[in-house]
Order: sequence, then structure tokens, then C-alpha cells
Amino acid sequence: MRPLPEVPSSAAAADAAQADAEQAAVDQVDLERAEAALVEHYPRLVRLGYLVLPPSLGRNRRVLTAHSLAQRSLPPGHRTAFADGHGIPLPRRPAGAPAVDPGYAHVRQRVLRSALQAGLPLRRLAWPRRAQLPPLLPQVWGLRLFPHSGGADELALDQALSALSGPARAAHVLRGLEGLADAEVRRVLAAAGVTDPRAALREADAVAAPYALLRSTEFDPCSLQVRPPDLLRRRRHAKAALAAVLALLVCGALLGLPGDGWGHDPLAAPLYARNPAAEQALDPAALLRVPRTYWRGSPRTDFSAWPTRGDRTDDTRLLRRALAVWARPGRGVRSSTTPSTPVGPPMGAPQLLYAGEVDKTAVVLFYDGLRIVRYAEARDADPAQGAALDFARVDSADATSANALVVGRGEGRVRYLTAPWVRAVSVRDLLAPGRAARRLHRDRSGVTEALSSPATARTCRSWSAVEMRDGTTTRLLTDLGELAPARLTSGSPSAPHDVSGRAERESWARTACLLPAVRAHGVRSVNSWPYARQWLPEGNGSAQWLCTRAETWRGTGSRVLAQFQAPSSPPGAPGAVAARAENSTACGGRDPRVLAGVLWKSRGGRWYVLAAGSKQFASLTTSGGVRGRARGHLLAIRARAGDRARLNGVLTNGIRVGALR
Repeated sequence: MRPLPEVPSSAAAADAAQADAEQAAVDQVDLERAEAALVEHYPRLVRLGYLVLPPSLGRNRRVLTAHSLAQRSLPPGHRTAFADGHGIPLPRRPAGAPAVDPGYAHVRQRVLRSALQAGLPLRRLAWPRRAQLPPLLPQVWGLRLFPHSGGADELALDQALSALSGPARAAHVLRGLEGLADAEVRRVLAAAGVTDPRAALREADAVAAPYALLRSTEFDPCSLQVRPPDLLRRRRHAKAALAAVLALLVCGALLGLPGDGWGHDPLAAPLYARNPAAEQALDPAALLRVPRTYWRGSPRTDFSAWPTRGDRTDDTRLLRRALAVWARPGRGVRSSTTPSTPVGPPMGAPQLLYAGEVDKTAVVLFYDGLRIVRYAEARDADPAQGAALDFARVDSADATSANALVVGRGEGRVRYLTAPWVRAVSVRDLLAPGRAARRLHRDRSGVTEALSSPATARTCRSWSAVEMRDGTTTRLLTDLGELAPARLTSGSPSAPHDVSGRAERESWARTACLLPAVRAHGVRSVNSWPYARQWLPEGNGSAQWLCTRAETWRGTGSRVLAQFQAPSSPPGAPGAVAARAENSTACGGRDPRVLAGVLWKSRGGRWYVLAAGSKQFASLTTSGGVRGRARGHLLAIRARAGDRARLNGVLTNGIRVGALR
């Protein structure tokens, strides 16, 4: 609402003086007379307050405030003079005009004054007036109240009134609802505290709607509709309030315990005591920095042997921000965590692995013996605008799993920071096993050039994996959306080895597109084991059965996929998933066996139940919709489309085992 002008015009001053002169000559009115007028004209007074109140309050609050203003319009005490600070002059009327009840004029003036005050802006150094505060009474809990909706004319009038100032709305309402002449309107507005009533009348002239619309049900706060509020929001607020009350009760009970309060123990320091270890963990000067050549004589070949690298390792302000965000991440920090990785502050001074610029981003990598923590902030942006904080669990890392870390990721591309013992890095497309690997350049800190990341690809047209050579072995790694890339291996669960040779690369070419099933699960390594080869019926060639097992850093949550790779067109199409399991020991070092089956259709159009187990199986049987038995670890039985069979096998030691599920 527009603020009322502070400097009145000469005409307005004349109106105010005339109002004061008339006000000094009015009679006295007692409280009973004013109360009788309020009861008789209550709906009219409430409508007056509703129309003058600012529309920004909302319809529900305007209704309640209008009723509150009318109910507070009685004068204080037993008798009141119109000449006091709250009285009103009775307007002069032409001869023969009906008389105005002094009691009604008094309560009308008080309602009008309060409605105008409710639209005044709050001042910083001044106490708010009573009309500017939400009404204490009446109150309605759990319901929304608003007048009945009118037609298009009423809507247009409501929009026109909302565009006016408070005095102009009051002038229009006094003209139309009270039937006052302009001279009377000016005197009533002046008595209500309006400094320029003539300007209010001129502004009210812009409203061309008929005055009869003011008596519509659209503006009747005594004829109401009732609706519920946002029930879901109310339920959330109720739960939050209940939780807050319970928390206060618990804290009060704990603080009321004997001794020094919450958490008191004879051996524990007070709550306000300083913790030197925690303070040291947030001190950039206390960070553990490893020399560049330390790894050559280190008894361990893991992340603890990595040297401190990067061109901003001496940037104390960057390191202090990174440590502070790690300890107390704010709302603007985007955080990611691999499953079962603790996200608390460092337990002591962590090891600094890297601090530098990567693709216009300042990146810091820490290692605390359990986790890799990556902090990143835009180089040219205000650090307060947000940062990224990523946690990855890497406990029990060794030379096979501590070869690289993701130092930069964005726009579908990724960069790795390689271990100091990695001598050469190349990139290979797993879906093109016959294509030679391409050498990948690294800077002096060991950061590779950017390559496409399969972790964010929407299609599986290629799958970039990196080969890292340390002089004796070549390991194949791939990005699965985490800080530590996953190692890819082949071979039996008892002796997995790094991928090598054309046959193993061709097997991975048909397996790579199944890797999204284990993406972002804290995967440490993925082994693909070709456990059986089966000749297909009707001379359809041979199929290969593989068991793909993803091991995690936490030791639990492993995922197992049994896949059936039949001859395909085009060559290299992904295999079919025959079975899958989670938290299973199948295909692992403790249980190096697996059994799976599929319903397969030959080129001749006939259906078969095919099954294959690892070498430990002596016989296989099917029951249910298809019944059959086969000696050995392979089975092929005629079936029909849609048949369902239950598969079981017997090991060479006589133990009965079911299929993977």
C-alpha cells in the first residue's frame, strides 16, 4: 500500500480544521448507544473494514481482521466525547435529510481509522500499531474462510480497488456503501487521519464500476465459504512441531540431571572445553604432506604412499575452506557419498593428496586412512555460492585398487589423478575389442587429459576404460560414477586376473553395457567369469555363460549377474541377463559356483529351456512347467513359449543347490 502523504495541501488543511471545529461542538454519547449501533449495523461495519483493508493481506486474513476491527470499535469507558482524540464529527446534511446516528458514526469512524492504519508500512524503529498486527481474536484453526465468489464485474471491481491506495479505497467505499457526499467524505477521511482527502477522492474517481457492486456477496465477510488449508503442509508442520517439543523436553530433562548437565561424566571434559585434535584436523598447516619419492621405499602400496601434488598445495585459504566445509558443510554444498561411507569431520589431520586447478575448478583431495574426500569449487565464482563435497570409502586399498582417483568430472567427461607408480596410461573402448588402445597424456602432477565417462552416458555405443601400466602389469579400470574407478578382471573367482588377450576383451565387449546395474554402489572391482560353454540345439552354434560379480569397498552389498551370450547379430551385442542377486556369495571366493537357466528360441522357431552350472555340478533337473533331467552341468530340454521351470542341481558331493536368484 502507498504511504500516506505527510504534507497536506491547503484544501486538506481547511477540511481538517473544519472537522476539528465541528468535533469540538458535538454531544456526548454513552457506551450503551455505541454498542447498540454496533450490534444493529455489524454486517455493514465489517463490510466497510473488509473493503478498506489492503488486499495484500489475503482473503482469509482480511475476513478475520475486518471482524476484529468491528469488535474493537467500541469506545473506552462508559461515556465518550466526540471531541477527544478518537471522536468524529457528525457530517452536515442538507435540510430534510435523515439524521445520522451518533453511535453508528462513532464506531464507523473507529473501524475506518483502524483499517487505514492496517495498511501502513511497518517502520524499523517504531512499535507497530495494533491494527498492523494479526488479530488475536477471532481465530479459526484448521479452516480457511472467504466470501462467496461473484461474477466478472465483481472481480474487475476487486482488481480496481487493489490498485488504489488505502485512502482512495476508503473514499470510494464511503461514497458507494455509505452514500456520503464528497464534502462529507473529506471530513470523515480527515478525522480518520488522512492528510489529503481531496487527493484520495481524485484517485477514487478512476473506479468506474457501479456502487451497487459494493453490496455484492463477493465483499460480504459475514456470508462465508469454508475450505481446509493445505493439509499436507499442515501435517508436516504438526510433525515438526511435535518433534521440536519432544526435543525440548529431552534436552530439558538432560540438562536437569545432577552434575554439570548434558553428557556429564567424571572423566569427560566440560562441553565448552577445547579439543586440540579436532582443531588440528582443521588447520591447513597440520596437513600430512608426503614427498614425491616416498612411495619408492614405502612398505605399503596404497593411497598413504601417494605424494602431495598440484599447483595450489600452498594455498592456505583454499585448504582452510576445504577443511571447514568438510567439517561443517552448509546448505549450499552439493554432497555425494558412496554407500556406507561416514561423512563426519576428519578424525585427525588428514593427508593432502592433491590441490590444484582442473577445468576451471579448484579441487582438493584428502585421504584420512578410511575415506577419499574431494572438495571442488568454481575458480571464478564466489566460494559462498556453493561447492561440491564427495566422499568415497577406500579402506583396505592395495596396489591393485589404488592406481587412480577421479579428480575432475563434468559435461560427460572425466579426468583421473594417477598413482606415482603408474608409468603409462591409455584409453580403450570396451565395445571395440579389436581396436588398439589410445595413449592418454598426463600433466606433471599425474592428471590425465579428459576422456568420455561411461558413468554419465545415456546410451551404450562406446565404453571408455583406462589401461594403467606400472612396469609389470596392466590393469583395466572404468568409471562407475565414484571417486575411485573400478578394476575390471576376468577368470575364476578363486584366481581373478587383469583382463588380457583378445578372448577376454571380446567377453567384456558383451558385458560392458550391463555395468550400469552396479553404478554408484561403492564398487571396488568387477570380475567376469565365463563358467560354461554350451552347444545350442539344432546346430545354432555355441553360447557362453558368464557370471559377473561386483565387489564393494565395504565388503557387503555385492551384486551378481548371470548372463547368457548366444551368437548374435550384429556381433558383440550385450548378453541376456539370466539371473541376478544381491548380497550373494555366488561367483565369489567363498562360493565359487553358479547355476542359471533361460528360455531360448532357436532360429527354427522352437523353444528350449537351457541351463548351465559351473564344473562343480554333477546333474541338473527342471520341474514345474517343464520337467527334465540331464547329467553333467549342462541342460537343454524342449519347451513351449511362456513355460516356467524351476531349476535345481546336485553337486559332485551330493549337495542339492538351487539356481541363482
